[in-house]
Amino acid sequence: MQNNCHLSVLVHKQAEKYGEKTVLNYRDFGSLKWQTASWNDFSNSVRQVSNAMLNMGIKIQENVGVFAQNTVQGLYVDFGAWGIRAVTIPFYATSSEQQIQYMIGDAQIRFLFVGEQEQYDKAHRIFPLCPTLERIIVFDASVRINAHDPNTIFFDDFMKLGEGFPRQTELEELYKQASMDDLANILYTSGTTGDSKGVMLTYGQYYAAFEANDKCVPVGENDRVMNFLPFTHIFERGWTILCLTEGAELIVNTYPREVQQSMLETHPTCMSSVPRFWEKVLVGVKEKIEKSNAVERKLMHKALAVGRKHNIEYLSRGKRPPLHLHMEYKMYNKTLFSLVRKQLGLENAHFFPTAGAAVSAEVEEFIHSLGINMIVGYGLTESLATVSCDHLGEPFTIGSVGRPIEGIEIKIGEDDEVLLKGPTITKGYYNRPALNEQAFDEDGFFHTGDAGYLKDGELFLKERIKDLFKTSNGKYIAPQMIESKLLVDKFIEQIAIIADERKFVSALIVPAYQELEEYAKDNNIAFSSREELCQNKQINQVIKERIDTLQQQLASYEQIKRFTLLPHPFTMEAGELTNTLKIRRRVLNENYKEQIDKMYEE
Repeated sequence: MQNNCHLSVLVHKQAEKYGEKTVLNYRDFGSLKWQTASWNDFSNSVRQVSNAMLNMGIKIQENVGVFAQNTVQGLYVDFGAWGIRAVTIPFYATSSEQQIQYMIGDAQIRFLFVGEQEQYDKAHRIFPLCPTLERIIVFDASVRINAHDPNTIFFDDFMKLGEGFPRQTELEELYKQASMDDLANILYTSGTTGDSKGVMLTYGQYYAAFEANDKCVPVGENDRVMNFLPFTHIFERGWTILCLTEGAELIVNTYPREVQQSMLETHPTCMSSVPRFWEKVLVGVKEKIEKSNAVERKLMHKALAVGRKHNIEYLSRGKRPPLHLHMEYKMYNKTLFSLVRKQLGLENAHFFPTAGAAVSAEVEEFIHSLGINMIVGYGLTESLATVSCDHLGEPFTIGSVGRPIEGIEIKIGEDDEVLLKGPTITKGYYNRPALNEQAFDEDGFFHTGDAGYLKDGELFLKERIKDLFKTSNGKYIAPQMIESKLLVDKFIEQIAIIADERKFVSALIVPAYQELEEYAKDNNIAFSSREELCQNKQINQVIKERIDTLQQQLASYEQIKRFTLLPHPFTMEAGELTNTLKIRRRVLNENYKEQIDKMYEE
């Protein structure tokens, strides 16, 4: 049963209920061994952080920065800060020095908590450029602190300031003063345009979001929840705290690249993720099928066909499958599908919220066919995550982003823009009054920038209005839609559609190098470098044939006519990706101008 109290006391209230029950599974920095913490441990650590913060002089509604990957220490800091009515501002662990300098200056941050060596080094380098910054607190005890740095301490030393709870009487008073109108977080969106803006989130928004999600997201105290996406991302942040309100157990995955190994070791029942995770699952399963013998291949294709018929053609439409189909599906589910899930570490799979980008119909159908409950949703930082989502056990349509959660009012405006109003919607952007005037209309609706429509109670998205391309022939192209169709191919790792003010659609493609190199070796295609591999005519022909197959359902003006294989991936360091790995198209157009122009030569 949900405990939707004020976040300042949530952990302590849950500790009163659950006591020594495990709530946190985590690994220390650099360790391979999983450890656990009980609700009582969690509560004591949070209380100690609150006391230490008071002794350090952190004020009510003061902004505190957290520059780290997912860690238990980060959770302690969040809830500890909320206990003293402070505001936490999480930075992505991959943020650049320029980005953190901007955020520290904009939010007037005095105290910055950092994770490992990379984050400390960046924070130390920009320290002289940030007049407000007074102290850096480092989570990882193995970090090498600069010998001439008097402003940095380790988290363990910071915690000593709260030993014995010396300010507990004052803390209890602050619990009583806590308001739903207080700011809890400011989340800076990295933005595909490069502009960073701080979204203000109040405790009242969190409260409304948890109340609404409790009615449609069936996470409970028996669930083990893998934290895969960064806590900085509103999707993971909102989802994680929702799980804590429900008494669920968290598996804090510090290193995203190790998530699949972590899943095999910890056996989660739930995990929020982005579509790219499931695209890779699809590619992996398909590859295993391709490498199987003829009998096994035929059996798996038959099983997937049965899974699709049972779960998509019947259950997703609210129909009861015929008995013979149900029995056949049950048999495959207990044998082949359960084996696939076990190989992913998901033998106890419950459900998996998925959002953050467009989910291709092929991926969604495939995952459901395997008996994995993918819950597709839609949300924004400005809406405190969920606007709409599929409801487990209820009819849903492939291609939709579910039904609006309770309390959200959706209106379709000019250019089919999705407009939002309700108690979970932000009051605005921090220090950006002019932007706030543009973001809300006179009726108080927030402009999302996403085009969509409502049909039979479900929300369908079409494209990002600002991302919509117009060819020189006057045709409108939705690049994200085309990209999502092609990312299911095992040879394509990253793709950027080019079309704006151009005669036709082209693409920059970063291949899955390992897959492509294996293909070249198997087919006696000689190459001495990735550059040579990407320029090989035979390789390019193979990619063209695969693209042509995947884009058959697109209109002719939407189809890719030319493409360039790139020997290096798009990176955040080059400014080509945001911290949430979305493409910055303007930067790509600049960085690859020569390659793009060449595709349009006569």
